[in-house]
Amino acid sequence: MCMLNGVRIFASDKIWRQILADFGATVTDVPAITDINFDDLKLDDVVNPIQLKAAILAAADGGRALFEIFGRSVILPQLQARIVVLLYKTGGMTYQDLRIALGVMPDTTSHAIDTAIYQLRQQFGREFIKNIDGVYKIGKL
Repeated sequence: MCMLNGVRIFASDKIWRQILADFGATVTDVPAITDINFDDLKLDDVVNPIQLKAAILAAADGGRALFEIFGRSVILPQLQARIVVLLYKTGGMTYQDLRIALGVMPDTTSHAIDTAIYQLRQQFGREFIKNIDGVYKIGKL
């Protein structure tokens, strides 16, 4: 499984180092300023691969992804920004995977994600976030 290809990450825990390497990340021995410091992510003891990837991608972003997408600095509410970055960096996600990555429990009722996607489409056009065969993807502005 290579879900973290191209990601450089430092982790002090031996088990997490192996897990991250198994997911395709380049695990470093010493934290560098440009690497993600896994120890700083403060993840729960139990995370699924989607939550792990979402946390790492969010830590790696630092606003660069939004600039790449929009070609300018854009300030979005936190949930909207997280949705856009996740869809951009993953290439697309099902609604269920998006909910899990954003920390919404599968058995809870919430319309926050639906509302955020609706607001993004209103602001940037209906084609900005597409749903293709059940997978949400970043479209065009």
